[in-house]
Amino acid sequence: MVLKCIVIDDEPLARECISNYIAEVDFLTLHGSCSNPLEMTKIKNAHEADLLFLDIQMPRMNGIEFLKSMKSKPMVIITTAFPNYALEGFDLDVMDYLLKPITFTRFFKAVCKVKEQYLLLNNKTETIATNDTTTSDYVFIKCDNSYKKLYFDDILFIKSMQNYVAFHTADGKKYLSLIPLKEVAKQLDSDIFLQVHKSYIVCIHKIDSIEAEGITIASNHIPLGRNYRSKIMEKIVHNKILKK
Repeated sequence: MVLKCIVIDDEPLARECISNYIAEVDFLTLHGSCSNPLEMTKIKNAHEADLLFLDIQMPRMNGIEFLKSMKSKPMVIITTAFPNYALEGFDLDVMDYLLKPITFTRFFKAVCKVKEQYLLLNNKTETIATNDTTTSDYVFIKCDNSYKKLYFDDILFIKSMQNYVAFHTADGKKYLSLIPLKEVAKQLDSDIFLQVHKSYIVCIHKIDSIEAEGITIASNHIPLGRNYRSKIMEKIVHNKILKK
């Protein structure tokens, strides 16, 4: 597995630094580099890139503005001298935020995170669910360097935490795994788990109460997204409510 990288930075020395770091890592290859986002179109087959190293403060187009304008984008690592953009960057689902001057150690830590995410999304042996989720009552999730077996009956809810998700269990523990919530939603049994908010998936059988402002599960308050409310009421409440 080799990740194709593009470097966008208006400083030649910064581009050279990142390019040299890329050359040192066996699972990375430099696919192209340019001084501002508008020049990315000049890179042959730029759409095939897996990873984008993106500066923020650049002439003609700000890196954050560029990210917001992209309809589909590769994984992104921000490289900048300005820490005040960190929160906005993570809101746009960047993989990491590197402050200049960037050491190789910090660079390598960031790209290893990207590699793990890529494998989770593209390698069937590292997906969250087993191939027989319709007949099994558990899943394996990757936590650090091991795989944790979680039984459906032990999972209360799943919360998105930027690039990670946290599986909250009935014993009060929390297990972190590097995988987007949307991938979790695709692979879990929809008869057992239901997304109730852009950042939450809950176990239907663990719901204690549903109110206008949210859902209660074992003293945990889960926000209820407006766009999910009607589906939730239809699936969970309407068929179970006692009537005269």
